[in-house]
Amino acid sequence: MTESSGWPAASLKQIEQMLCAPGQRFEMETVDVNGIPTRDWKQGVHTLRELAEQGRTHGERPLTIYEDERVSFEEWYRATATLAQKLQDMGIKKGDRVALAMRNLPEWPVIYFAVTCIGAIIVPLNAWWTGAELAFGIENSGSKILVCDHERFDRYLEGKDEITCVENVIVSRAPEAGDFIQLEDLIGKTSDYSSLPDQSIPTVEIHPDDPATIFYTSGTTGKPKGAVGTHRNATTNVFSSAYAAARGALRRGEMPPEPVPKAGLLVIPLFHVTAANARMMGSVFAGHTMIFMYKWDTVKAFEIIEREKVSAAGGVPTIAWQMIEHPDRDKYDLSSLESIAYGGAPSAPELVRKIREVFGAEPGNGWGMTETSATVTVHGAEDYLNRPESCGPPVATADLKIMSPDGTKELPVGEVGELYARGPMVVREYWQRPEATAETFVDGWVKTGDLARLDEEGFCFIVDRAKDIIIRGGENIYSSEVENVLYDHPAVTDAALIGIPHRTLGEEPVAVVHLAPGMTATEDELKAWVSERLAKFKTPVKVKFCDEMLPRNANGKILKRELKTLFEEEAA
Repeated sequence: MTESSGWPAASLKQIEQMLCAPGQRFEMETVDVNGIPTRDWKQGVHTLRELAEQGRTHGERPLTIYEDERVSFEEWYRATATLAQKLQDMGIKKGDRVALAMRNLPEWPVIYFAVTCIGAIIVPLNAWWTGAELAFGIENSGSKILVCDHERFDRYLEGKDEITCVENVIVSRAPEAGDFIQLEDLIGKTSDYSSLPDQSIPTVEIHPDDPATIFYTSGTTGKPKGAVGTHRNATTNVFSSAYAAARGALRRGEMPPEPVPKAGLLVIPLFHVTAANARMMGSVFAGHTMIFMYKWDTVKAFEIIEREKVSAAGGVPTIAWQMIEHPDRDKYDLSSLESIAYGGAPSAPELVRKIREVFGAEPGNGWGMTETSATVTVHGAEDYLNRPESCGPPVATADLKIMSPDGTKELPVGEVGELYARGPMVVREYWQRPEATAETFVDGWVKTGDLARLDEEGFCFIVDRAKDIIIRGGENIYSSEVENVLYDHPAVTDAALIGIPHRTLGEEPVAVVHLAPGMTATEDELKAWVSERLAKFKTPVKVKFCDEMLPRNANGKILKRELKTLFEEEAA
């Protein structure tokens, strides 16, 4: 336990009863979601159009800051309304898909809300993907329009021959004219947003359970799967995050503070649900400012925190470690930091304590996945310090259970099994993948593939992953995808990708291969082979060679735990 006296002041159940009582801010109601009775926030916003209208009320407060560009909520709304009308003029209607491939820029939230507020479906694509990977996402989603920055446009051209669905390409910040529409010709530069017409977003009838997003998540086999999120899925994060903050205050014996707009440094890419749903939704609702960086740089981050009085930072454990260990940290006034939160990668218990000791800030963590539209559990403050190995308890609208390997039996408290989750955040399906949908989503529950246990209070402890996945600095790497690329090399007959611990990144991918008789390949050659075909973060940092075929069990599955012993030196 920490030095806090009387911690906790109330149990999780007592707090839920207080916060969610009839008439209270976090009152819940049961609604029908595709035939499944589902608890949701009664007073929450339930469509992205509602959220956009709420965001406009923050007026001249900055929504985004990027280098010397500051865009207010009013300017963002005007740009959103203007672009929404332009998209309709191009023939975009309810249910159409629009792909978005772009780094974090002020126009990203404009494009996202312009598309979704007219009932179309935004498809945020990983900006680190190769041309071939981008081409797959665009074509698989059937996107009629691609909106991208000029860096992604060059990659789009690499895979253009595989794309048949795109009718128009809109490019932002292009250095010169080309065979595309310039975004600035539609809505101007960010400095022009204030002079755009004072108009409303075009009216389109939207239901909370209409599809709004397709975020791609790699599968354990084959191509990435598109998780189809609804307006409800995205917007439920607003009250989930606020509920967790109020719960944390009551656990300490304090009254929940009144919401106050603050500035947060957002370094997680917006093409992840963590940034788009868990952070952007709440920022638009509450009037928070999102500060973007072109590229992560610790010293520049310190300068921004000092200048803008940033209250929240983090993203992934790597960033937190770099801030703690940088030799110039004491040269900057970082006293405005109230929280440093992260998710998406394993973190050491030591990091939890360091955040409190070094910054006087509250550490924060949580768990979610693409299929849950981000927030399911939230962990923070003393609860996190007391249980640093946990990812926290679920928010009030979410349920967790632990199931036996065959999925037929719910396991008791303390036993390890597969983690199932349900709530208004769980996506409706995988895009055009009915078999995968039926396998993963069962009666409102999503089978997460994580092996976990729950304690008596409901705190979740993820102990391993049933899915063959490595999480490097918050980026998912599915082993089969990299292994398939290695198998394509003419010299490789057997391959396995495994994760080894890394202090700041959480994990790193390494590979073990067996070469065909008489064939040769070097470590550098195989690493280059992967990096030319997949995003760079998926490339193994180390490749080792086995003289024999890799060890397998009776079912033919490679025994990856045995292979990890080959990398004991690197892991240490």
